Amino acid sequence: MRKEDKATLIDQLVETLKSYNHFYLVDIEGLNAEKTSALRRLCFEKEIKLMVVKNTLIKKAINSVDGELQGLDHAFEGNTAVMFSNVGNVPAKVIKQFAADNEKPVLKGAYVENSVYGPDALQELVAIKSKEELIADVIALLQSPAKNVVSALQGSAGNKIHGILETLSKK
Repeated sequence: MRKEDKATLIDQLVETLKSYNHFYLVDIEGLNAEKTSALRRLCFEKEIKLMVVKNTLIKKAINSVDGELQGLDHAFEGNTAVMFSNVGNVPAKVIKQFAADNEKPVLKGAYVENSVYGPDALQELVAIKSKEELIADVIALLQSPAKNVVSALQGSAGNKIHGILETLSKK
C-alpha cells in the first residue's frame, strides 16, 4: 500500500472515530464467510459499523484523535476488527450474543464512556446502561413517590382522608 493511500485511510478512520462515541477492538479471525456475513448483518441491524483494518493504521488514527490510549496496546496484536457505535453497551451485547453460538468474536479492548476496558470486561460492558436507559431510570424514580401518593388517595386511605376532611369542614 502506498504512503498516500495509507494517509487517506487514516484520515477516513479519524473521521469515523470522531463520528462515533465508542469503539470495541475484537478478534474475528477464523470465522468463515457465512458467520462473518451473519456478524456483519447483526452489527448493521444494531447500528454498529464493523471494519477490519490494519493494527498500525487504526492505532495511528486513535493516537491522532485521542492521543495515547493507555491500556489498549495489547489489543493491537493479531487480527483486529473495530466495532464503532454511539451506544456504549450494544457492541458488547452483540459480541456476547454472537459468541454464544460461535467461539468468536473475542473482545480485545474497548473505549466506552471515556474509559478504556480490557479483554476481560465483557460482562461489565454489557451491564453499562445507555444514556436513554439512565434517563428512564431517573424518571421512574421521580415518578414513584407521586404514584404512591395518588394511589394512597385513591385507595381506602384516600377515603379516610376525604372523610376526615369533610368532617373537619362541617365543624
